[in-house]
Amino acid sequence: MGNDMPLKVNGQRLWDSLIAMDEMGESRPALSAEDFAARALFADWCHQAGMSLDADAIGNLYARRAGHDKDASPVVMGSHLDTRPGGSCFDGSYGVLAALEVVRSLNDADITTTRPLEIAVWINQAGERFAPAMLGSATFCGDVPLLQALTTEDGRGISVATALSGHGGDLPLGRPFAAYFEAHIEQGPVLEQAGLPIGIVTGGQAICWLDVEVNGSTAHAGTTPMALRRDALLGASAMIGQLEKLATEHQPHGLVTVGQLLITAAARNTIPGQVRFTVDLRHPLDVQITAMEQQTRQLLQQVAAQRGLDVSIRRHWFSMATPFDSGCIAAVRQAVTALAYPHQDIVSGAGHDAMNLARHCPSTMIFIPCRKNPAQHQAEYATPDDVRMGADVLLGAVLAQADS
Repeated sequence: MGNDMPLKVNGQRLWDSLIAMDEMGESRPALSAEDFAARALFADWCHQAGMSLDADAIGNLYARRAGHDKDASPVVMGSHLDTRPGGSCFDGSYGVLAALEVVRSLNDADITTTRPLEIAVWINQAGERFAPAMLGSATFCGDVPLLQALTTEDGRGISVATALSGHGGDLPLGRPFAAYFEAHIEQGPVLEQAGLPIGIVTGGQAICWLDVEVNGSTAHAGTTPMALRRDALLGASAMIGQLEKLATEHQPHGLVTVGQLLITAAARNTIPGQVRFTVDLRHPLDVQITAMEQQTRQLLQQVAAQRGLDVSIRRHWFSMATPFDSGCIAAVRQAVTALAYPHQDIVSGAGHDAMNLARHCPSTMIFIPCRKNPAQHQAEYATPDDVRMGADVLLGAVLAQADS
């Protein structure tokens, strides 16, 4: 294999694997029957590819391909197989199956790397069943204590430990990785609008989640004059309007989202006395996300004071901006240049397991575009060509790191 002929994956085989994995269920909550079925299918494919499998105490699954140096720490690829409702067959699964296709392609070419290769399947990345999201990788990296993770319960009171029963393993948490690479759909419009198949991910945005509770007075809609009302919903609406103005002050990169709103004891003829809503703040710079949180708190308190309402604001989760490793980024850049695939640098707007891993070992990500595809009823559709090209880049980057 010459330098002018980089190794490529079998794109059709990868595509077929994605479609077969999708048949395990469009919605696969973490540690559900559907999730375990997906893991079992992946394990079967890995065994066919000559890999060994094990898990750790939180249920993260690892498939290993031996290298010439059996004592060297592995170069790891991975993502997740659990999915959020309404997601696509590419979210998470693409990173896992692109990694498997890397191994299959190395097998086809009869290439053994110096370092071992591993594929990690992190549990509960989507966070739809257990909070927080990315629980498996956070526990592996030591950001969440194992006991806390195992005792975390879903909405029905089922703990991770109960859901995981019989599916844990003996691999130690926090063991050393030489590097970590994660291929993923972008889950945004940047690459699609630019008409580019590859995004070289340089890092992840800072994220701040706030839980807001607005308290006024419940009263009858027909007997309470407007001037005497303490309407929690109108107050919350005014607060949300101020948050939209806040976002404009932090352009072009600041993002503000209110994703959930709940009226307590809602009724058609009742003035809402309590409203809860969530605020999602994002920015690539830590100093800016800190300013956005402070301004959010000030704005909400000002609106509450003006309307005679009480407001409580609780930080639910905070993740600092995550710069990825320059060496891993360089490996991706070299791979995409050798393949002559159009590309651009990009910052991840969504949270991914790689952001936890970046605090543990040299890490980065590779994005491919996703787009709306109404014909297939998927909001995050990736084309076979983009799927293949992303895996080609992953192969080249990993091969370079595993032989360095």
